[in-house]
Amino acid sequence: LLGVEGDAGLVARAVRNGSRVVCVTATRGEGGSMDEEKWPPEKMGEVRTAELERSLEILGVREHHWFDMRDVDMETGLPDEGYGRVRELVADIQPDTILTFGPDGMTDHAAHRDVSRWATTALREAGKPGSRVLYATVTPEWAAEFVPVWEPFNVFRPGTPPVTPREELAVYVELAGDILEQKVNAINAHVSQVESIVEAVGPQVWWREMSFEAFRLGEEKA
Repeated sequence: LLGVEGDAGLVARAVRNGSRVVCVTATRGEGGSMDEEKWPPEKMGEVRTAELERSLEILGVREHHWFDMRDVDMETGLPDEGYGRVRELVADIQPDTILTFGPDGMTDHAAHRDVSRWATTALREAGKPGSRVLYATVTPEWAAEFVPVWEPFNVFRPGTPPVTPREELAVYVELAGDILEQKVNAINAHVSQVESIVEAVGPQVWWREMSFEAFRLGEEKA
């Protein structure tokens, strides 16, 4: 897993099934605060570190790598040295599947786009035959129902999120029961990022929005 958070249900399921799950995080998310009075900008790195670690604990993920690169803003990319570190991990772990952002970065975040490029190139250069990199996306049905919900929060830039028809997806799941509950608890652990959104949209909409996960094929290693 490289950066993307829209896969928590798949992660929980993989952990339960005994699969090896490795999470890689490029930054500590210190570049912005949704409430500077409640979460001062100078404390955001500490806050989001604790939130992510709690989220991974809920999901049962035991292998996690911080790159400790600086999160500046949505327009600022990451230093090129990150690619070498991703390639080294791919060469060492030899994952069957890498889940990450697409070239669009999901929200058009420059750092997300860098992570996508690194993961794809690393798979191409160091991955094992048959391994795949999958890009996070949403379905047209999801976009029709939930993009209007997200618009007030300015999460998605113009042209995003990426939309992929169901028949073109590599992975599509609808979560329910305790897996969905586990995912929602893990995402809700990111209090500084989601608290105000959950309060605004209400738990019913939030749980339904969290119940869908979709990924398209980015590349497969021959």
